[in-house]
Amino acid sequence: MKNRLLFLILIFFGSQAVQAQLMEYKTITVIESIIPNGLGRSRMISSEEVRDYKKFTSERSEQNDERNKSDRGEIRLKNFEETKLLNFFNMGGIRFQNIAANDAVVTSKINSLAEEGWELAFVNSGVESYSGEDDDGGIYITRYIFKRSKPSLE
Repeated sequence: MKNRLLFLILIFFGSQAVQAQLMEYKTITVIESIIPNGLGRSRMISSEEVRDYKKFTSERSEQNDERNKSDRGEIRLKNFEETKLLNFFNMGGIRFQNIAANDAVVTSKINSLAEEGWELAFVNSGVESYSGEDDDGGIYITRYIFKRSKPSLE
């Protein structure tokens, strides 16, 4: 009985490890301007290229404190999808219609990705808000992380 239980546990955790290797992830970033008077730019961005983080990563330690000398130009990419969104503010203040319109566009993208087999895995957001007359900047950023099974190599 113990052997069967151990065997089932090993199969379960082994299949979880294999499943993790068979996943791919995609990030969609939504940047919504909260600059007063409608002066900002709001966009939804989706990369159409892949970058290997290892090419731009160095390991530092007490013994090796050499800075990362990778070329930033190699990180940049030209192929990405940029979707216009509306700003949160206009001359009259906050525009709730703009927020609803942005929600509709973002939902459309999420639904489109779901049809392609992507599943929403994580959402992370942050804000740099307008804090008065001396602060003319502000954005609301949300990152949507999607996952799906990698296509089989058959």
